[in-house]
Amino acid sequence: MAAVSEQAASHLWLALGRIEGLGVRSAQKLVEQFGSPEAVYGASISALEGAGLAHRVAERIRAGAGQQDAEREFAAAEKLGCQLIPFGSSDYPALLKQIADPPLVLYVRGDASLLARHSVAIVGTRRPSAYGSSVAHRLASDLAQRQLVIVSGMARGVDSAAHRGALEVNGKTVAVLGCGVDIIYPRDNKRLAENILASGAFVSEFPLGTSPQPENFPIRNRIISGLTLGVVIVEAAEYSGSLITARLASEQDREVYAVPGNITSPQSFGPNLLIKQGAKLVDNWMDVVEEFPASIRAQLIPAASASPVSGEAETRSLFEPALGGDQKAVYEVLRPDKATFVDEVFSQAGLSQPRVLAALLELEMGGFIRQLPGKNFVRKL
Repeated sequence: MAAVSEQAASHLWLALGRIEGLGVRSAQKLVEQFGSPEAVYGASISALEGAGLAHRVAERIRAGAGQQDAEREFAAAEKLGCQLIPFGSSDYPALLKQIADPPLVLYVRGDASLLARHSVAIVGTRRPSAYGSSVAHRLASDLAQRQLVIVSGMARGVDSAAHRGALEVNGKTVAVLGCGVDIIYPRDNKRLAENILASGAFVSEFPLGTSPQPENFPIRNRIISGLTLGVVIVEAAEYSGSLITARLASEQDREVYAVPGNITSPQSFGPNLLIKQGAKLVDNWMDVVEEFPASIRAQLIPAASASPVSGEAETRSLFEPALGGDQKAVYEVLRPDKATFVDEVFSQAGLSQPRVLAALLELEMGGFIRQLPGKNFVRKL
C-alpha cells in the first residue's frame, strides 16, 4: 500500500503543475500549508480560497483538474523509460530543494542516482574560441576524474565540450534540457546525447514533447545551478545566458567561478566581469574543489591520488594547452608578452624548418598562437 500511496502522491504533484492559474511556488506553498498534494485536492473551495487562491483556481483543484493529464504523462514516461521524481520524493535532489522555486516534478532519463552526487556546472557561450573549448574540455575531464558529476546544458560550444570532457575520462555528466527529455536539441548533438544517456542522465522540468522554445532556457538555468555545488563560466558575451546562470548560482548561495580570458575578446566579457565582482578565478581543477566544504573536499581529494594524472600535472594550469610532440616544442619557445621571429623559433625548437613551420601552422589554426607581421609569433594563452 505504501508504494501505491507514494505513486499516487507522485501523480498528484504532477497534476498540480498542470492546473491553469497555479504556479510552481503557489503549488509548493499549498502543499506546505495542507501537508500533502492529496490534502490539497481534498480541501474545500473555501479552505483553498483562504490559502490565497482565486475562486476559479480553487474550483479547478476541487474538480480534480490536472489528474487525467498526469495519468497520461506517467504512462508516456514509463513507456519511454523516463523516471518522474516529484518534489516530495526522497529521490528528489537535496540541493535543488533548497532553491527558491524548485520544479514540482523532474523528468529524468538515464541514471537518476547521479542527481544525489556532488556536482559542478560548466557553462558558456555557444560560439567559443579554440581556447574556450579546450579549457572547458580539460576542466571537465580533470574534475570528472575527481568523482565530480559535470552538469551542463548540452548546447553547442562550451556545454558540449564540458560533457565530452567528462565522458572521455569515463566520468559522469548530466544534461539539463530546455525541452522535454524525449527531444534531442540541438539535433547535431545526437551522438553526444546518446553517449550521455549511456552513462549519465538527461533532466528537465518540462513535459514530454515540449519543444526547445527560447524562453525555456533561462528557466532551466536555475536547475543547472541548483543541482550543483558551484558554476564555472568559460567564455560568455555581455548578454549571455551563462551570466543568468551565474546570477542564479549567487542567489542560491552556490559558488561562482570564472576562467579569465583575453580582454580584447567579446567572449571574455562575462567571466572577466564576474571576476571583478568577486567570482573565484579558475586556473585549474583545485581552484574549484578548494572552495567546497571540508567534508566534501576530503571525499574528493583522495580520489585524485588514484587518478592516472601524477606529479605536477595534478594541478596543471588550464592556460597550458595539452600539446605534444613538435607542437609542444614550438609552443614552449614562444611567449605571450614578446614576439618571436621565425628564425629564432627554428634555432630554439631544435627541429627541422619544415617541422617547425608545420607546427606553427597547426598551433595557429588551433587558436594557441598568433602570427604578427614580419613572420613573428606570440602565444595567445
